[in-house]
Amino acid sequence: MRFVETWIPATLVSTRDLAPGIREFLIRPDQYDGAAYPVGSHINVSVTIGGQPETRSYSLVGEASPRGFRIAVRRAEDSRGGSRYMWQLAPGARLDITRPASLVAVDWARENYCLIAGGIGITPIIGAAHALARRGVDVALHYAVRGRADAAYLDDLTGLLGDRLVVHAGDEGKRLDLDSLFASLPKGTLTLFCGPMRMLDAARHAWIRAGHPLSDLRYETFGSSGTLPTETFRVRLKGSGVELEIPRERSMLDVLNASGFEVISDCKRGECGLCAIDVVAVDGEIDHRDVFFSDHQKQSNEKICACVSRARGTITVDTLLRADAI
Repeated sequence: MRFVETWIPATLVSTRDLAPGIREFLIRPDQYDGAAYPVGSHINVSVTIGGQPETRSYSLVGEASPRGFRIAVRRAEDSRGGSRYMWQLAPGARLDITRPASLVAVDWARENYCLIAGGIGITPIIGAAHALARRGVDVALHYAVRGRADAAYLDDLTGLLGDRLVVHAGDEGKRLDLDSLFASLPKGTLTLFCGPMRMLDAARHAWIRAGHPLSDLRYETFGSSGTLPTETFRVRLKGSGVELEIPRERSMLDVLNASGFEVISDCKRGECGLCAIDVVAVDGEIDHRDVFFSDHQKQSNEKICACVSRARGTITVDTLLRADAI
C-alpha cells in the first residue's frame, strides 16, 4: 500500500469565490505546523452525501502556507455530490481531512518544463509553477478554459509568469492545439498536466505523435470526469445472484464494500489499479475514468477500476469474493 490515511480534525477558516462556479476553501488542521508538502499534493476530505459518509480528494493550491491548506472546488451539478456538500459549508465548519500526499513525481533536473491545466485542473499546477519559477528554469504554462472569466488564479499566475502564461480561452477562439504545442517542445521537456479525462486522452495521443517518451508526460485527472454523464447504473455479482444499484453520488467501490463484497483499494483516484475487478458482461456501456489502464485495455472492457469508473445500463463483474463464504 502506498498510502496510509491518517485522518486529522480541521476547521474551515474562510471561503472566497474565484470565478463563476469556483470557490476556494482555506482549511486549517487543529495541530498545524505549516510544514512543506510535495508539489502535486492532495488531501482527502470526509463529506456526507445522502446521509452516507464519503470521501473526496482535492488538490492543494500552491505551496505550504502558515494559514492552512487551500483547495478550490468547482460546483458541478453533474457530479457525485462532493462539490454540493463543500459549497454548503460555512466558515467555522468542522472537517476531517487526511495529511497531504502526492502522486506526481517531478524531475527537478530538467532544463525545460511545460505545464498544462484544463479548467479546475489549475489547482495542482500552481505549486509547480511557483517552484519552477523560483528555480529560474525554462517553464511555460498553458491554461485552457471555456472563457477567460472562468480562469481561477489568473492574476496571480500572470504576475508570476508574465508572457510565459498562455491562456487558451474558448470564448476568444484560442483553443489549445496540443499537436502544435508538443511538436514545438525541445526533446527532454518534462510536461505536467491536470485536466478532464477527454483532454488527457488527447494529450497522451498528441504526446506520442510528437515522438516524446510517455514517461515525460506526468499527469493527474479528475476522478469524476468521464465521457458519459454521471448517472445511476447497476452491477451484477457473478455467482451470487446479487444485483446492486450504484447511485450517481456513490462509487462502485463504496457500494461493493458496503454490501460485503470487499474490494481492496489504495489511491481511490483511478491511478494505482489496485481496485480493478473482472468484467464478465456489459449490457450498456462502461465509462472508464481511470488513468491506470491503456486505451487497448479500456476498449477490451475486461476490467474496471471500481473507485472512479462508471457505466450506463448494467454490468456483471466478478470480485472473486462470494457472499456465502463471508
